[in-house]
Amino acid sequence: MSVRIATWNINSVRLRIGLVAKLVAEHAPDVLCLQETKCADDCFPLKEVRKLGYEHVAIHGQKGYHGVATFSRLPFVTTARERWADKDDARHLATTFAAGPLEGVTLHNFYVPAGGDEPDPAINPKFAHKLQFLEELTSWSTRIAETGGRIMVGDLNIAPHPDDVWSHKQLLKVVSHTPVETEGMDAMRVAGRWVDAVRAHSPYPEKLFSWWSYRSQDWTVNDRGRRLDHIWASEDIVARSTGVSVLREARGWERPSDHVPVILDIA
Repeated sequence: MSVRIATWNINSVRLRIGLVAKLVAEHAPDVLCLQETKCADDCFPLKEVRKLGYEHVAIHGQKGYHGVATFSRLPFVTTARERWADKDDARHLATTFAAGPLEGVTLHNFYVPAGGDEPDPAINPKFAHKLQFLEELTSWSTRIAETGGRIMVGDLNIAPHPDDVWSHKQLLKVVSHTPVETEGMDAMRVAGRWVDAVRAHSPYPEKLFSWWSYRSQDWTVNDRGRRLDHIWASEDIVARSTGVSVLREARGWERPSDHVPVILDIA
């Protein structure tokens, strides 16, 4: 028996519930984690989600902004919503599976702040907030580093490596790839003994992107992407993983998100 986990910044779940259905029909994830749902809990399209075959649903939303949701065919027994960086933004869900191949595994679904446009915390409160969030993630990772059975997925809003962006040189001063962000992300990875599951199967120097800006007139021509969406896990989980997929084609679907799904298969 195997399990397929998908993560996707959907950029409004109500607007793109049809694309969620398309993903499920074509790729059949057993667990689907969404970010930037932009939907309060009482407005979430739960009926549509359950029609897709997901009996177990956890949501953490707010009106118009942020929001995360986890759908599963496997039962989970706990759901936690943690507060990060002194804000009540809906940016985190934790679920622990009760049965099946992931029994006892805790899945963390994150939407890390984007950080605005100016990479200077002194003049940009959004970037300061992002760096505080990253520091707290590192402290949290340190606390859970000795435990196995951990998976962290989501839009982490950082492209950590030169081969995770279309141009390392041109993006060094652009939020999502600045040294303070990439070094902070690496510190978090080391502190939590996390393994980048995507790169375990698609190693560097392969270029790999999961986001292309809406500002680009034709994203397929210039291919100016960044890998902002991640699946990290403890070493025991990655050792059981059998493959990954970054669904680049989803960026070309009708009325798409600017992000594409990332999928991990676990034996």
